[in-house]
Amino acid sequence: AMDQARSAMSQIFNNEPHSYTRFNLPDNMEVDTSQVEMIQSSDMNEEVGENGDEGHLSHKSNRQPHVAQNFECTTKSLCFMAATIVFTFVIGYLTGYLVHKNKDLNCSCAPSEDDITHKTGAVPFMDWDDVRKLLGDKLNTSNLEIALSQLTSSNHRAGSPGDEDLGNKVITKFKEYGMKTWTDEYFVKVQDPPASGYNRIVFKNGSEEHPTGFLSYSASGTARGAVLYAHYGQEDDFKQLKNMNINMNNRVMLVRAGRISFAEKVANAAKVNASAVLIYPDPADYPIGNDTSLFGHVHMGSGDPYTPGFPSFNHTQFPPVQSSGLPHILAQTITTGMGTKILSWEGINRLGDESDVITVEVNNVLTEKRINNVFGVIKGFVDADRYVVIGAQRDAWGPGFAASSVGTSVLVELARSISDMVENDGFKPRRSMVFASWSAGEYGSVGATEWLEVRNASGLVILGQNGFKVAASPLLHSLVQNALKEVTPQLISSAEIILLEPLRMDSAAYPFLAFSGIPSVAFRFHSGSSDYPHFGTNLDTRENLNSVTASQVPQLAVRAGQFAGHIALRLVHDHLLQMDLKKYNQLIRSHVVQINGKVKTLTGQWLVMASGSYNRVSSILTADIQNSDLENVEMCRMINDRIMTVERNFLSPYVSPIDSPFRHILLGSGPHTLKALTNHLDALKSASPEANAELFRNKLAQATWTIQACANSLAGDIWSLDNEF
Repeated sequence: AMDQARSAMSQIFNNEPHSYTRFNLPDNMEVDTSQVEMIQSSDMNEEVGENGDEGHLSHKSNRQPHVAQNFECTTKSLCFMAATIVFTFVIGYLTGYLVHKNKDLNCSCAPSEDDITHKTGAVPFMDWDDVRKLLGDKLNTSNLEIALSQLTSSNHRAGSPGDEDLGNKVITKFKEYGMKTWTDEYFVKVQDPPASGYNRIVFKNGSEEHPTGFLSYSASGTARGAVLYAHYGQEDDFKQLKNMNINMNNRVMLVRAGRISFAEKVANAAKVNASAVLIYPDPADYPIGNDTSLFGHVHMGSGDPYTPGFPSFNHTQFPPVQSSGLPHILAQTITTGMGTKILSWEGINRLGDESDVITVEVNNVLTEKRINNVFGVIKGFVDADRYVVIGAQRDAWGPGFAASSVGTSVLVELARSISDMVENDGFKPRRSMVFASWSAGEYGSVGATEWLEVRNASGLVILGQNGFKVAASPLLHSLVQNALKEVTPQLISSAEIILLEPLRMDSAAYPFLAFSGIPSVAFRFHSGSSDYPHFGTNLDTRENLNSVTASQVPQLAVRAGQFAGHIALRLVHDHLLQMDLKKYNQLIRSHVVQINGKVKTLTGQWLVMASGSYNRVSSILTADIQNSDLENVEMCRMINDRIMTVERNFLSPYVSPIDSPFRHILLGSGPHTLKALTNHLDALKSASPEANAELFRNKLAQATWTIQACANSLAGDIWSLDNEF
């Protein structure tokens, strides 16, 4: 049975038996989708011991696939994940908060604080200043240095023995700290290089190159066409070429790495009917030498693209399907030397002469890999069935010291520090804390997304050393700013800059926000205007990271851990979640003003009214929060549940995750977003042949009602709905 994940979670939080139901998709995918249950056969009951029976991972596992299982006292699973991508230039880190609504508001899963005090014989909660001080005392460079030495590996690609060994080390650490542990197992399809170890490029003079880097999920085959330089491969770059009346049909596009994800570059090239894309690291952006290979993926989505919207369990009942985000053109990375050679051809002039023909041959191999996510939990003392998830990517293309080793070390050290706070210092978190080690992050947040597809999850971004930048869901901006005020005097100098910026599609936090509707946050340190240049290469080693951080890796890791720990602890300590509902008003209003200024019809007025509904309801709930009784446990739970519906309700219920995985109408990607509607209006105004007035009206109506439905859900009680709409 596919029950390890939910069964383990349920036993940890509820310790009572649970029932299963047959898999059944509702007509409306947004109506309680968390109640989808997956059953393989009638003999499905598999017990998990106190710490799970998978203390160590094995390639020869004979476990059956998992079953999504109900929680006692819950009917709808929502979650928040502060998915923190920590970089000491580039370190993957992830956090999240999951909320489960109760069937019965009077159920026993939420005891009163008086009950807790009576049972424990002590006041259960610690002053916030004391919590901050404890974390600062316990999370230090000497312990992080030990963790780094134990968790650094030269080869731990997803599904490999090295990845499995690291997973065993992490779960062993969790057990040493007295945490409940379990694993989730998935069977995912990924592309690896061909058996020869390389793909092939033939230049116009007949000379060949055999790049050893590759892009997973590229189309396979051979393409031949004239090369055309397209800068970074952004939409504006291709628009500029189009405005210059340059033929892009069946051309091989040469683009620089950086600014946007590999997947976005390939998708943009496909829109102009290119036949292939070659991506190279320009020395101005990547000072990594002429022969360094780049690795990555080109799936315009996240998770296993061959089970879009569904978890990749072994032998599941789902019919064969592919994500619409898989490209239909070839994509290949090349070295700096290869890119420079192409650019030096006489006559190319960075625009490309049609006689500069290149042949690209890609024969990546599609393979199935067994991957494991491993977990440890610290139970909460009031809302044990609500939990914050703190996670880190475990795998990497090569050594992956910055990409995964530092983040995994920070994860383990946070688990040790907070477990010690609970065990020895009297800290009692209100909500549970789940520490997660994800696999297959390099293939597009595969392990984390597969977990989301079972249970739902989300993230924040911070850049730093010469600047400390944060990208987060608007709901989390105030929490982030408050955390920075409290933490940053000890973390960064007054000369460093702190900025909020949007989440990028290639951020590990992005799918949590745009795919699952979870308020997300990710951060990273960086130097100057560029990121760590060795990320995604075999040069991502401790020596190279030391060279760009003045050998300050442990110190920077502590800074990152303290900031991430501060946010996570704030989410499990406070009575009410620190989320600013009114932040979305500004974002919605900016889109509405643009659209309404161009649509002088009743339809445009409806969008204005929907925006007004959200503004009114969010203001009312904000007032309720300010006037709430913090000692009323049930009232706090109800308010937190209403807050947690906001992000998820911005996911359009009118599009399929197979066709448009990033369904968030404000921060996602696709024709359903408000940004796409604005662009569609511009296309209609310019009489573009791609514009469709009827399609625009439909998409506008759907976006309008998505905003209104979010307002209705936020209102909570049915008698609070805006009936005039």
